[in-house]
Amino acid sequence: MARYTGAKCRICRREGGKLFLKGDRCYTDKCAFERRAYAPGDHGRARKKPSDYALQLREKQKVRRMYGILEGQFRRYFDEADRRKGITGTNLLMLLETRVDNVAYKLGFANSRNQARQMVRHGLFLLNGRRINVPSIQLKPGDVVEVRNKTAKNLVINEALETVARRGVPTWLESDPTNMKGMVKAVPTRDDITFPMTEQLIVELYSK
Repeated sequence: MARYTGAKCRICRREGGKLFLKGDRCYTDKCAFERRAYAPGDHGRARKKPSDYALQLREKQKVRRMYGILEGQFRRYFDEADRRKGITGTNLLMLLETRVDNVAYKLGFANSRNQARQMVRHGLFLLNGRRINVPSIQLKPGDVVEVRNKTAKNLVINEALETVARRGVPTWLESDPTNMKGMVKAVPTRDDITFPMTEQLIVELYSK
């Protein structure tokens, strides 16, 4: 597998912003980016003017790494977004946002997307009453994600639900923390994504 297994804080420093890859730690003073807000390595502090290509590449890498997606899969998401009606960049973000692992994270069942992805793979969630283990499943309005009964006392999930107030639950989702379930109320819009991303740079990169 080509999945990155190194220090996650290095990714945030390399991309020049918090990607919230380590959950609650990213909101504390222990966050590495808060202490060293520059790229890792001997030349991390060097001042250099990036080219247009470098800006496009870094934006693509930032989004890809934030959602924890490999390069080939990310390209397939872009191709699908390009085939759909509407703005390609917005379509791409909507596809990423409606992945079941991202929805589980946004509902507060996990401290990070990576943790949510592992939980889905281990079958800890139900989708519309059926057990799932594929993190890339696309959700649509009306879909219900819930924690399986036998994991309702899972300490990791309970801790995540306690800290979800830091980031809040998006308006396009309906959360029921008491019953450990949530529903997709609507397809998210571009305004629902508050994380600073310039998706047009990704479109320009792949359109060359």
